[in-house]
Amino acid sequence: MAYEFIIVEKKDHITTLTINRPEVMNAIHPPISQEMDAVFNEFAENPDEWACIVTGTGDRAFSAGNDLKFQATEGPGAVAEGFAKCKGGFAGITSRFDCFKPFIAAVNGLALGGGFEIAMSCDIIIASENASFGLPEPRVGLMAGAGGVHKLPRHIPYHLAMGMMLTGRRVPAQEAAQYGIVNEVVPLDKLMETANNWAAQVLECAPLSVRASKEAAIKGMEMPLEKAMTEMFPGMSAMYSSEDLMEGPMAFVQKRKPQWKGR
Repeated sequence: MAYEFIIVEKKDHITTLTINRPEVMNAIHPPISQEMDAVFNEFAENPDEWACIVTGTGDRAFSAGNDLKFQATEGPGAVAEGFAKCKGGFAGITSRFDCFKPFIAAVNGLALGGGFEIAMSCDIIIASENASFGLPEPRVGLMAGAGGVHKLPRHIPYHLAMGMMLTGRRVPAQEAAQYGIVNEVVPLDKLMETANNWAAQVLECAPLSVRASKEAAIKGMEMPLEKAMTEMFPGMSAMYSSEDLMEGPMAFVQKRKPQWKGR
């Protein structure tokens, strides 16, 4: 399928989606959001796609967030209507709460506002050394309404989160790593190699085990510990009834790499 605003590559069970609007710092407007949503919908439903990497074109920005120029031209009503067509919310990912396949953000520069919200919607964040993160919406009379105000205080300590949100300041990659926002900071020319290495490590694990782990971790955080530890989540049921449940121990005994089927 041809896309106007994104580049999509699928290889070895990995889907890589590149936000491709470098002329506007990879800002997100409804048309690109709908394209991303379609890709993420297909990724979620396709049993042969096991991990997804999200990145941006160029060396300046992962995404500068909501396209304010588009909003000023088309009006907030058109913007709201366009985003409402996306199952996964803004950029097709910020409200995607029913996909337990892993997402990796490869942040290649500025991740501001909605761009930071996209990154926080991923499970692993790799940042280039020139990357920075922030929720500057209050500086333009808005708020991080695509989940930023809710996710950031859940990702890092309250006062660190509020310090970022109430001032709109940018946090450089190394500081973000100290906060625990990112998993690894690397030179820009090593960013995609590193993201793919992380994806490859994910793929060394059984796909259904990865999804069961993500689902249990996310849903379990909403429960008291005792209840979470006794809950049988749907992903766990799928894992326990899969062919891969036998493949893992068999490969261990036979001293070979497991041949995962994801079923």
